Amino acid sequence: MALRVGFYLAPGQPVERVLPLIARAAMRQGQRLLIVAEDADLLGRVGGALWEHAPDDFLANGRADQPHAAHQPVLLSQACRADNGARVAALADGVWRAEAEDFDRVLLFFDEAGRAAAREVWRRFDDRDDVTREFHELEAGKWVRRR
Repeated sequence: MALRVGFYLAPGQPVERVLPLIARAAMRQGQRLLIVAEDADLLGRVGGALWEHAPDDFLANGRADQPHAAHQPVLLSQACRADNGARVAALADGVWRAEAEDFDRVLLFFDEAGRAAAREVWRRFDDRDDVTREFHELEAGKWVRRR
């Protein structure tokens, strides 16, 4: 199984402001999404942003520790485990987890302060033919893929 890892640099923007752009694209493609962060407050901010980002086109979501987690199209969790059957995981706190390699696609969000840690994650896949890496940067409110 091939793994696709996207590195998403959002300088000067909190993840709860930029992650909904990606979540919306995943939903339009019919994909379920797992959003992971150890910090419960961060998960709360991301969850609120998914509801409020575009009120006419809100992104339904729920927490893994609440009833009906398996039915949520976007699941917010402190654990990197997709109880909703998601094959795409967004690591909202910029922390790589070994369990992420069980997904088809992983999105690692980070800011300038997390750049060095993201580089380490990038390097960990240098010798892996089964991993495709992509680097995206937020520019004028849109994600731009860099070479």
